[in-house]
Amino acid sequence: MDEKLPTEEQTVDSILRPSTWDDYVGQEKTKKNLRIILDAAKKRGEACDHLLFYGQAGLGKTTLAHLVSKDLGSNIKITSGPALEKMGDMAAVLTNLEKNDILFIDEAHRLNKTIEEVLYPAMEARKLHLIVGKGPAARMLTIDLPPFTLIAATTRPSLLSGPLRSRFGASFKLDYYEAPDIEAIVKRSAKVLNLNVNAEAIRIIAGASRSTPRVANRLLKRVRDYADVHSEGVVDATTAQKTLEMLEIDNLGLEPQDRRVLEVIIKKFNGGPVGAATLAAALSDDRGSLEEVYEPYLMSVGLLERTSSGRRVTPAAYTHLGLRSPGDPIL
Repeated sequence: MDEKLPTEEQTVDSILRPSTWDDYVGQEKTKKNLRIILDAAKKRGEACDHLLFYGQAGLGKTTLAHLVSKDLGSNIKITSGPALEKMGDMAAVLTNLEKNDILFIDEAHRLNKTIEEVLYPAMEARKLHLIVGKGPAARMLTIDLPPFTLIAATTRPSLLSGPLRSRFGASFKLDYYEAPDIEAIVKRSAKVLNLNVNAEAIRIIAGASRSTPRVANRLLKRVRDYADVHSEGVVDATTAQKTLEMLEIDNLGLEPQDRRVLEVIIKKFNGGPVGAATLAAALSDDRGSLEEVYEPYLMSVGLLERTSSGRRVTPAAYTHLGLRSPGDPIL
C-alpha cells in the first residue's frame, strides 16, 4: 500500500486498512495459525478451509479476510447476514462465485435458518440445492459450485447454530489489543496520513482507544481535524487531550454512555447486582446494546463484572468516577 493521503477514490478508512501481514499489528497467535493454514492450502493447490472470525467490533476481522484473499491471490466477494434475506439471495451469491473465490459474510449471526440450510451442502459438498416450482410439480435442482472459501465474521458466536459452526475448518477469536500494539497502530496510521504526532500524543490517543484499532483510527482522525482547525496541524499532547475533552472521552476511553451505565448501577442499584433487563430499562436502552456495546469493554478494564445475581460494579469503577465506594471509611 502506498503511504499517501487518500484520493477521491480512496476513503481514509480504506487507506488505513493494513494490506500486508507485516502491517497488521497484534493478534500474533491468530496470524501464525492462519498463515499455516493458508500456506498448506497453497502448497496443495486447494481452496482454503472455511474460516470463522469472532470477537468485538473493530478488532480486525474484515481486515483479516482481505489479507487472506490477498495471500491466496483470490477475489473476495463481500456480503452480510442481514443482506441475505431469502434463499434466492444466497443462491445468487453462490452461483456467481468463481474457482477459489473468497466469500466473506459479515454479521454471520444474523443469517436466518433458511440461509444456513442452503450453506450446509455448499460448504460441505460444494452443492447448491434449489427447489424449482411448487406443489406436485416441484423438483429438486442441484448445482455444482466451484471450490471456494467461506469466511464468516461475527460478534456473537453463540448465536450461530451448532451445525453451521461445525462446518468451519478453523475458528479464531480476536481479543482486545495490548497498549504497545495500539500505540504501534496509531503511529503507523499517523504516518500513512502524513501526520506528525509526538510520542505523548500517541500514548494519549492509544489509551483512550478502548484497546480497539478501529476506535484508535477514529480518534486519530478527530485529533487531526482539531489540529488542522486549532493548532495549524501540530499534534501534541495538548491537542490530543483537548480533542478527547471535546468528545467527552476520558483517559480509559469511556464515553458518556459508558459512564452512565456505571453511574446508574451505583446510584440506582447501590452498585449491583442488577439484572441485564432491569439495567437496560433503567438506561432507556435495549439489552442488546448493553451486552454487545458497553459491557464487554467495561468488563475488560475491570470496572464491571457479571455475577450469577447480575451486573455489579467493581471498586475500581468508584475510583474512576471519583465516587466513594460503600466499603470506604467516611472521613
